[in-house]
Amino acid sequence: MKVYQTKDIRNVAFLGHATSGKTTLVESMLFEAGVINRRGTVEEQNTVSDHYNVEKEKGNSIFSSLMYAPWKESKINIIDTPGNDNFIGEVISALKVADLAVLMINGHAGVEVSTDTAWEYAEINNTPLIMAVNHMDHEKVNFDQSVEQAKGRFGDKVTVVQYPLNPGVGFNAIVDVLKMVVYKFPEGGGKPEKMPIPDSESDKANELHEKLVETVAEYDEDLMEAYFEKGSLDEAEMAKGLKLALLNRQIFPLFCISAKENMGSGRVMGFIHDNAPIPSDRIAKLDDGTEIACDANGKPVVFVYKTFSEPHLGEISYYKVYSGKIKNGDDLYNTTSDKAERLSGLFILNGKERTAVDEIVAGDIGIAVKLKATKSNHTMATKDNQVKIEPISYPEPNIRAAISAPNKRDMEKIQSSLIQIAKEDPTLLIDQSRELKQTILSGQGELHLNIVKYRLEKVYNLEVEYIEPRIPYRETITKMSETVYRHKKQSGGSGQFAEVHLRVEPYFEGMPEPANLTVRKTQDLELEWGGKLSFYWCIVGGSIDAKYINAIIKGIMNMLENGPLTGSYVRDVRVCVYDGKMHPVDSNDMAFQLAAQQAFKAAFKNCGPVIMEPIYDVEVLTPDDVMGDIMGDLQTRNSIIMGMDADGHYQKVKAKVPLRELYKYSSALRSLSAGRARHTRRFAEYSQVARDVQDNLVKAHSEEEVEA
Repeated sequence: MKVYQTKDIRNVAFLGHATSGKTTLVESMLFEAGVINRRGTVEEQNTVSDHYNVEKEKGNSIFSSLMYAPWKESKINIIDTPGNDNFIGEVISALKVADLAVLMINGHAGVEVSTDTAWEYAEINNTPLIMAVNHMDHEKVNFDQSVEQAKGRFGDKVTVVQYPLNPGVGFNAIVDVLKMVVYKFPEGGGKPEKMPIPDSESDKANELHEKLVETVAEYDEDLMEAYFEKGSLDEAEMAKGLKLALLNRQIFPLFCISAKENMGSGRVMGFIHDNAPIPSDRIAKLDDGTEIACDANGKPVVFVYKTFSEPHLGEISYYKVYSGKIKNGDDLYNTTSDKAERLSGLFILNGKERTAVDEIVAGDIGIAVKLKATKSNHTMATKDNQVKIEPISYPEPNIRAAISAPNKRDMEKIQSSLIQIAKEDPTLLIDQSRELKQTILSGQGELHLNIVKYRLEKVYNLEVEYIEPRIPYRETITKMSETVYRHKKQSGGSGQFAEVHLRVEPYFEGMPEPANLTVRKTQDLELEWGGKLSFYWCIVGGSIDAKYINAIIKGIMNMLENGPLTGSYVRDVRVCVYDGKMHPVDSNDMAFQLAAQQAFKAAFKNCGPVIMEPIYDVEVLTPDDVMGDIMGDLQTRNSIIMGMDADGHYQKVKAKVPLRELYKYSSALRSLSAGRARHTRRFAEYSQVARDVQDNLVKAHSEEEVEA
């Protein structure tokens, strides 16, 4: 297999909404490059990209897929990504290593929600981008509307390079305003015939050509000067300007294609070959903010952007070489896990087909198998070059569910399998919650969690169910109370005796020192679940020995971990121990721990106790026509609408929503909007629940304790 040099490598991620045609376009590109001799289809479940059983069953990409297409003297590395927001992690990891993105737009549906999402992450990664409006052969295609929506959403940098001559059924011709020719395709697609632009299209084509030339010249002084002098740019000047403008995201060239009929794929590949940034054009950053040059002569630096476990093969690590060269058998050092690694095999990938290679140079993408200590987001380098590539940042989860196993004996196997899946999918979070006594999965949507369930059942042979997760409520107080509790136990021999006098009151930052008490010692304890315990030792005259302080704090902490109202964590309290009694023989740590525990419990119930619930900031991106339904639904969920903003041709609704109202919200949103709206959520704060909600929670907890 030929070893490609950095200047001949193009790394391209294909993005877009589900059904925009990414996988079909990639299939046509592989066919045009001679990688495959027959184009597969999603319907026939035989594409190179969608090769996992679950993808074939669902009819959509779920995992990103790595392929390559030799084109002229270059190698185009292709990463086909899923079009559903549930699998946004696969898109983000692909954009980390891509030097160009192709954003697919459905020519009859226009700019859809996942198109927006893909655009946003390309923008975050500062990834150069071209657009391809697909489905030019569809009976309901509307190219002009798609372009209008793209410009409305993504700005005037969207620049038409091609437009269809006869869109719809029978489509077979494209006007290219960069080359100023018409490409006419034979039946079945493939290599087109170049023809002159007809007179009927000359005015439109010339106008678009002038717009393209102006855009290319606008960001380079030399080109602008040449344009003013000659009124145009020659082919070499256009090539130079296009590369610069594309690299700096000053232009987003827009093409039109029919991926299904293989019309236009070769032109897109030609443009990528001629104009796409090469890896050394792009600036990569290390985790300390410094930059690393993509230089084949530098020290080896390799970044793993994805891992996946294959049956009968083991763990596969997908990586990009950011610097230097790597060879089979090289010893590297994982600077993230501080472990040595040996590259026991180098491969490039086309879907599921591996090809062994002798060497991979800076800028190229490959895979390794069975690395011992290297996972997603890890960097490998040489021992004397302790650098780390800036890691990938993933979005917050949008859904949570608890795992239930019909066979309780399988729970340990389920948890270990989930840990393996989460290694491969950083957007899946697992919390074996001691507080809630549940294993909680958090992901990007219901489909995301359903795919996890599918893998547990089909790959790991484990039966699981999803149930509604409990809510991590918090308990606190609103006023002060004092109490005295004596613990006395005598059962032969030495007994137990302890008496404590406590003042319990709400804690807040900057509160004054306790009134009428002499403070001897203080401890402010940050609670791992949030909030604070402020402990004051106010004993005067030695009524309780200071050696019992830790036992008293331990007793109080036991109650903070099991709140008196619902068993939830308690936060933000100040406890002052101001008096008590001890016995020279019967007092011990256990006695004071139990006395403090019961004293706190008694005082807490007289302190105006309240239950706090987690509130989330929710943003919903929705089309105008369903915004009313979505806002109405939010209001039924005890939400507070914080505002609305226009976001392109969508509306963004901002609201504060209790977590208890968000279970399966993504499903409800999909139903309300026919899949056109999406939401994000982020924890905001804890807020007091309504009195009726509190009464119901306390009652339910009491009933659970009786049943237990």
